[in-house]
Amino acid sequence: MEANRTNTGEEEANCLIPKGGPIYISNLISPLTSVPEFQNSVLRQLQELEAELDSHQLAESEDICYHTRSRKGHAVENASTSIEPSNGCPGTDLDGAATDRKNGSKKQKRRRMNDRHIEDTYIKKVDKLAKIKQKQDEDKATAKLHALNAISKISEGSIPSSDKIERMKSLRFTSSSGKAKSADVKEHIPVLYPETILCVEVYHNIRKWSKVQEFLVLGRQTLTELKDKICCLTDQVMQTAGRYDPSGYFLIEDIFFNDLRDPCAIDYSEPIFDWLRNSPDDAMRKWESIITGELQQKQRSVLGSVTPSRLPHFKAADMHKTRFCEFRFQLGARYLYCHQGDCKHTIVIRDMRSIHPDDVQNRAAYPIMIFQLKPRVQKCSVCKITRASKVTLDDKWARENPCYFCDYCYSLLHSKDESLYDEFSVFDYLHE
Repeated sequence: MEANRTNTGEEEANCLIPKGGPIYISNLISPLTSVPEFQNSVLRQLQELEAELDSHQLAESEDICYHTRSRKGHAVENASTSIEPSNGCPGTDLDGAATDRKNGSKKQKRRRMNDRHIEDTYIKKVDKLAKIKQKQDEDKATAKLHALNAISKISEGSIPSSDKIERMKSLRFTSSSGKAKSADVKEHIPVLYPETILCVEVYHNIRKWSKVQEFLVLGRQTLTELKDKICCLTDQVMQTAGRYDPSGYFLIEDIFFNDLRDPCAIDYSEPIFDWLRNSPDDAMRKWESIITGELQQKQRSVLGSVTPSRLPHFKAADMHKTRFCEFRFQLGARYLYCHQGDCKHTIVIRDMRSIHPDDVQNRAAYPIMIFQLKPRVQKCSVCKITRASKVTLDDKWARENPCYFCDYCYSLLHSKDESLYDEFSVFDYLHE
């Protein structure tokens, strides 16, 4: 299904994000790092920069002192030579000094005139730009006034019926999940400094190349706080079917972070560890196929042998007890998020930076969703207007198979009280 992307950060005025962001380069992966290592490197760079600025200032002050002393020395020499007689004619040096003073004053006048000319030129340019900016602001205000007048005229018209309102709702381009607005957070917990913000991307479970969500997460937050914010259609389907499973795990580097908060939760990593212990050869072949990929396979076909990689020593940890600042990761690397048995998403920690004064300073507002994939809404196959709520399979009266219906069109073709025929299957349609 085709989809359009939008940046929810621009739409949420009360959830401002500083300008800038990670420079995305395909297949760029950083070395292993962690939040404490990043904070130490930032502190070290700031200290080096401060020391460098101090050394420059010291050198400049020494140069100024040296030039000042040298000028004073030259002035004393010139004064002494002008007072002492030369060849019995004391007025000769005085005349030369007067001539030098006149030439110097002329040069100073020229410099002042040039400086004034340059200053006048810049002032004229600034005034011109200020007038252009003022004209643009006036045009914007005029356009906004016209738009408000048009909206007021529309609002003065007749109020649409409930049926029309429902049809208009189906035409709205809305997201399938709520957005994390800072205004929705009732409590305020101040952010502790120093704090680091990580940018985490979540990709589609089937269309692996399609990014569906992006979050800003604090380094002191737990992994479960991110998991609870991830929205997937599989969760909605399992809840509707009454088979929702609260279990899940993140696989980051060689650690399985399991969500075992619920007493009914299952440790998804346990069967994987059993397989690693009981079938080490199969596990090694699978690991090589994952790590090496097509490139190493081509090298093996050409060279005959390739240096084998070692199988990592996998470990398990509790997701709700682990914070982002307590494990190591690679920026840009693809990690795994698994839930509802076998629904797997790729997650990428794209960026890591220090918190900015323009960031949201309320810890309770994080993780903040700054991107949400907005899918195209599936319309009813009959009226082509209202959002579909049911889908049928092998329906002989339907134009398509499968066929999507809104409630009204489905009731017209299939009686509400008793079905005219039952040789088809019908399901509730959940929008992604």
